[in-house]
Amino acid sequence: MLDEISTFGSDAPLSIPELLLNLIVAVILSMIIRWHFKRFGSTLSNRDEFAQVFPFVSLTVVLIIMVVKSSLALSLGLVGALSIVRFRTPIKEPEELAYLFVSIAVGLGLGASQTVPTVIATLFILGAMAGLKWVRQGDTGRQLFLSLDWEGDQATQKGKLEEINKVIVSHAAKGDLRRYDIREAMLSATYLVDLRDDQSLSGLVDSLREAFPDISITFLDQNHLPSV
Repeated sequence: MLDEISTFGSDAPLSIPELLLNLIVAVILSMIIRWHFKRFGSTLSNRDEFAQVFPFVSLTVVLIIMVVKSSLALSLGLVGALSIVRFRTPIKEPEELAYLFVSIAVGLGLGASQTVPTVIATLFILGAMAGLKWVRQGDTGRQLFLSLDWEGDQATQKGKLEEINKVIVSHAAKGDLRRYDIREAMLSATYLVDLRDDQSLSGLVDSLREAFPDISITFLDQNHLPSV
């Protein structure tokens, strides 16, 4: 039969129409996850580049699960084969890991032929995540990444972080330090700040420039990259 492939030592034949259907659904769901991550993600990394991984993850997991479930011998061999795989790329943001888990869950569900529950659960999860993002934005105002670069020798760098924190707290509802680098003649810091309105943004810029005349200020929002 053309619609079935019997694998060596298989307990049940692998249905080609079922495999193709699950792969097509996985492509559609992974593209939705990809769009959702680019639209609602808040990571500082390149979201467009990272989102390209989701279809590969989902499709690969679908193939693995469908092949494994058709043969006990293959499933035992797969455990040994995957034990030598090592992943060296670090996941810097928890949000990236969450989206990867969603992509893996899609592959697991479709590979187990649970198509309808997988589609419903995936759409519900993405809808809930989008709703929480909207609620959070409505409660906290405007969220921006604030990148600061200040030049100075090591003697003058002491205590500058505390001074910067005081300025940010005086204008922002919340300031979360995400990155802090000190080099020989440069201090760099990145914050995730919640600003109430444009007046708070303007006041924060004026205060930073007044306290640190030589500071370089860059604001990054989640979809655009305006510079100040």
